[in-house]
Amino acid sequence: MAALGALVKKLWSVRRFVVLLGAPLALVPVLLSLPPKEGRCLYVILLMALYWCTEALPLAVTALLPIVLFPFLGILPSNKVCPQYFLDTNFLFLSGLIMASAIEEWNLHRRIALRVLMLVGVQPARLILGMMLTTSFLSMWLSNTASTAMMLPIANAILKSLFGEKDTSKDMNRENEENQASLQQNKLYTVPTEMQFLASTEDKDLTEEKEVTSDTLSDLKKEEEYKTNIWKGFLISIPYAASIGGTATLTGTAPNLILLGQLKSYFPECDVVNFGSWFMFAFPLMLIFLLLGWLWISILYGGINLRGWRTKKSNVRVDAEARAREVIREDYQKLGPTKFAEQAIFFFFCVFAIMLFSRDPKFIPGWASLFAPGFISDAVTGITIVIILFFFPSQKPSFRWWFDLKAPNAEMQPLLTWRKAQETVPWNIILLLGGGFAMAKGCEESGLSVWIGGRLHPLEGVPPPVAVILVTIVIALFTEFASNTATIIIFLPVLAELAIRLKVNPLYLMIPGTIGCSYAFMLPVSTPPNSIAFSSGHLMVKDMARTGLLMNLMGVLLLSLAMNTWAKSIFQLGTFPVWANIHAQNDTSLSTAVENVTLSALNKI
Repeated sequence: MAALGALVKKLWSVRRFVVLLGAPLALVPVLLSLPPKEGRCLYVILLMALYWCTEALPLAVTALLPIVLFPFLGILPSNKVCPQYFLDTNFLFLSGLIMASAIEEWNLHRRIALRVLMLVGVQPARLILGMMLTTSFLSMWLSNTASTAMMLPIANAILKSLFGEKDTSKDMNRENEENQASLQQNKLYTVPTEMQFLASTEDKDLTEEKEVTSDTLSDLKKEEEYKTNIWKGFLISIPYAASIGGTATLTGTAPNLILLGQLKSYFPECDVVNFGSWFMFAFPLMLIFLLLGWLWISILYGGINLRGWRTKKSNVRVDAEARAREVIREDYQKLGPTKFAEQAIFFFFCVFAIMLFSRDPKFIPGWASLFAPGFISDAVTGITIVIILFFFPSQKPSFRWWFDLKAPNAEMQPLLTWRKAQETVPWNIILLLGGGFAMAKGCEESGLSVWIGGRLHPLEGVPPPVAVILVTIVIALFTEFASNTATIIIFLPVLAELAIRLKVNPLYLMIPGTIGCSYAFMLPVSTPPNSIAFSSGHLMVKDMARTGLLMNLMGVLLLSLAMNTWAKSIFQLGTFPVWANIHAQNDTSLSTAVENVTLSALNKI
């Protein structure tokens, strides 16, 4: 086995080496078939897309390539490329990451999670709902990966209290070989059945060999299947809820912020997308999708039994639910009374959310209208709040200290230290966002976006509602195999030009594409949350595939419904906006020159 593992590692190293060196050479024809500047930009974009999809380089390192390649290839000077890595959108995302670090530092997220689980109850369907609600709420503010990693240990503790840890699957006579193999491979925990519970109370001197009736075997098999399904339903609901919850806020996931940054790059006059308007659109969509997803998972995995909802629960299941309730209560009590730091973090978290929402909600004047227009952005709001975390005391200050000359002059610990922020903030995501913004800037300055728009003539006859569905399906399928951040970076410029060709509001296509990147439910490699849940060893690929297929379908249909109903009034999608018309006019003035250069370049080949 060791030799096989070494061979696999060598093959992987060779594969990465081949991609790193072979990709630049394989893409050379792109440089020759397009106009010089557009061809060089497309070369860089395709190279980055290939590296992102194959992960030949770390994602953040690939995102740094525009700093090197754009100046060397004459696409953009470095003084225009480097600022793209620190736009105000990056600082908005950074403020959310720092706030999440403070919440995790004082275990406020764990207290919220356990409190919600205590309120919803311990019946399997209710627990799944509680898990999904809590995970989605946390994912609105924390990263999807952090939310999943935090909730899975809580789920495992509850499942162990419900089903125990003793594996009795070897004592059962299974007829279905596939189920037996999967159970042994994944080492699933087993449900203590009523027969096992009664047998544990018998005299230990009884002979171990007993005649087991066919009814007993049937009961054992049903209990085992019930346990297996509930366990899978718990674990699969958490990453799905994290992916859904991240779409509700601009800071919830990286693709949302990439949309905001590329809008500012392509359409500088567009000001309809901010934290408040996005929340009003995406939060109802998230709630509806979460509810339907919960129903689907609960029905599929036995949390809700449509046939036997009137069946009386066995004593063993009643006892197991009582134990689970006790585990949740004990974990909550271990947190102790609410600390001053937790109260302070919760207060600043509420202020953070309220100020972002009320800065410019569009339907009424926001508090930013009190200042000079254009000076206050969401980044200013977020950074203002998180700066306070670095000096606000974590312990309740005593006013006696000021008047007691003998009191020790001890340094007060703040709510968040910079060392903690350095350790917990995923700085690679900041670079990944910057790489996306640099790529968008290169497409715009080089004229590549105009060239792409000129190749979209066959799609001009597609009805806009059909285009929304097609865009969401294509991107949702693409992101099953690639990073959602890399996917949206690649597709957003194309969607912007396609919208202009269709003469519809660019947001009508760009928003579905952005949210569709988060609807990756079918494979373990689709998202980090999926990978974390799959690595627990209790899920198989076919479980995620059959569950995620309908989740993807529901997501596409719900997103199409949202874009054609309440999103139209929030983002004014019914008209072709002035800010998009200005961009379209600029494209038209350049398109003739670009086409002439393209034809002349092709004639020389």
